[in-house]
Amino acid sequence: MRRAARAVREQAARAGGQATKATARATERARDLARRARDESVARVRDFRKQAQDRFSGAVVPHLCFVMSPRRPIRPVVMRDTLRIATYNVHRWQGGNGRGEPDVARAGYVISELDADVIALQEVLRPFPASSLDGAFAVRDGDDPLGLLCDELELHLAFAVTRQHRRGQLGNAILSRYPITAISVLDISYSRIERRGALAAQVGDDQTGLGVVATHLSLVDRTRHRQVQSLLEHPALNGGPAVLLGDMNAWRKCKGSQALEASLGLHHNQDWPATFPAGRPLLALDRIYTRQAEVLEVRHHDSPAARRASDHLPIVAEVRMGKREEADPEP
Repeated sequence: MRRAARAVREQAARAGGQATKATARATERARDLARRARDESVARVRDFRKQAQDRFSGAVVPHLCFVMSPRRPIRPVVMRDTLRIATYNVHRWQGGNGRGEPDVARAGYVISELDADVIALQEVLRPFPASSLDGAFAVRDGDDPLGLLCDELELHLAFAVTRQHRRGQLGNAILSRYPITAISVLDISYSRIERRGALAAQVGDDQTGLGVVATHLSLVDRTRHRQVQSLLEHPALNGGPAVLLGDMNAWRKCKGSQALEASLGLHHNQDWPATFPAGRPLLALDRIYTRQAEVLEVRHHDSPAARRASDHLPIVAEVRMGKREEADPEP
């Protein structure tokens, strides 16, 4: 009996030892697999980073800007006292759901419908040239869809890059029936995650022209308020008749929108037309503010083409420029 019990104990001990060894081997194998997976992940990340650096090493630095005039000569236009001003978030030319291939002509048709003197565009995607990036939206060097559109509509163009997109350069643009005589770019980014910028331009000459500041503000209330404070100090808004316009992302009353309404001119009813989403507009995200100018009328442009071309509807205002404030004479 004792011998049998001892034999059972010895057998159990041997089984336990074997189980312990098996567990140790399994644990070591699991650790080895984890190390290999980690090393492979790190290698993949390094490869991806290197590919990205190689791909974008020659790309434009964010906030670089340029001005273009129509390639074919156009008849000089005398600036009127009352202008039609518009702003339009074109959603990277990808339509209402943002999933299709970029189609500049689709949004370009809506821009032609506006028949505006000055138009600010947000989320403008300019494709990389095919020599620097292979892709569905890559184009031949010199074939800029936005530039070609402005040629067709006989509009002057200013564009500023805010950030790099996988398909090209993303930023703000100003289109004008009148020559653009000066531009500047303001970086209003307050985090690495959300890149934001503003494009300021002088349309026409210094004596009779209009200051234009086009922007696309943050989704975050606190950040948006800081951005507004920076914009209100920009010289383009403080040297004569001017407009500040764009996608303000102000879907409710916030400090940013309150600061804009306290400092700049509004339409008399102060009810902004809803522009988002384009298919069934509920939110008034897009705004046009003025300084030394009067908004006579403001409306959204709700056409069948506009409902398909972007997730925003354009907003259009009739703006009457006021007289320039005379500087106080020096004592």
